[in-house]
Amino acid sequence: MKAISAKVVRALNTGSYLKVADNSKAKLVQIIQVIGYKGVKRRLSKAGIGDLVVVTVKEGDISLVGKVMKAIIIRQRKEYRRPDGVRIKFEDNACVLVKDEKGTLAGTIIRGPVAREVVERWPEVGKIASIIV
Repeated sequence: MKAISAKVVRALNTGSYLKVADNSKAKLVQIIQVIGYKGVKRRLSKAGIGDLVVVTVKEGDISLVGKVMKAIIIRQRKEYRRPDGVRIKFEDNACVLVKDEKGTLAGTIIRGPVAREVVERWPEVGKIASIIV
């Protein structure tokens, strides 16, 4: 994964629920694990904007419920700071589902805004995003 410019607060714990912002037929997912998290032994992993996480589908199409998938976090409620001093926060916590670790997306449309830091790290997300903040 590529580094991002902002000082992102890791505000989403293991067990947090996220909205799915793409058209992959899943509606609600729960974080199981954060890929690439390095922390203290026995500490639960935390995630922030642009992180790749392992999720389980809680609501959506009956064929997807209970499946374990990977997702990229595109929005978080907790504010974070950009290098120019601006603080950014969103209305909800949201993610997009991916097929593999390269960033190939499961959906074709992203609903709502996407953070600029996500597009820096995952160019595939920027190609189909409607709004980049």
